[in-house]
Amino acid sequence: MDIIKQQLLNRPILKSRQEVLQSPCPIPKAPGIYAWYFKEVPPGVPTEGCHCYNEYTLLYIGISPKAPPVNGGKPSSQTIRSRLRYHYNGNAEGSTLRLTLGCLLSDNLNIQLRRVGSGKRLTFGRGEEALSDWMNQNAFITWSEYPTPWEPEEELIKSLYLPLNLDQNQHHPFYRGLKEIRRQAKAEAKSLPII
Repeated sequence: MDIIKQQLLNRPILKSRQEVLQSPCPIPKAPGIYAWYFKEVPPGVPTEGCHCYNEYTLLYIGISPKAPPVNGGKPSSQTIRSRLRYHYNGNAEGSTLRLTLGCLLSDNLNIQLRRVGSGKRLTFGRGEEALSDWMNQNAFITWSEYPTPWEPEEELIKSLYLPLNLDQNQHHPFYRGLKEIRRQAKAEAKSLPII
């Protein structure tokens, strides 16, 4: 755990969206834990108690792959590289971080969560590009390779002040507020026509 914290907190090597999406990608094709640092904090997000590195604030951590299914199902084949590239270049349906950021930045970026395709998927539609641009300027990533990242995940979430994490983070004071912001955005999206 100390090595993970040292890599994520004490001497993070921060990479931008542009660096992660380039070829060759600096992120390894390996399992691990990643930490998101932000230059600009989305509106309404409390940062008192958050870890800072220079002018960047740590707001979220994630893992890839997730824990293997207990029912013996096929485990995820994702790596930290594939997951981070999706967070940076995917959409809100497949990235809880993008969903959260888009909901928090909807007024600033003039974007709105909407139903797309068959109507079961929720994304920001054309607003995903604006969200990617915002992330390009403000969201930076670091990582630590770890063979079973789900094992230290809970302890990391409990020991750090991570206002954008929801899973395993019910103790955080922003948890209920963030859940409500996301719930309202989803409810509004479901009430609007499919785009």
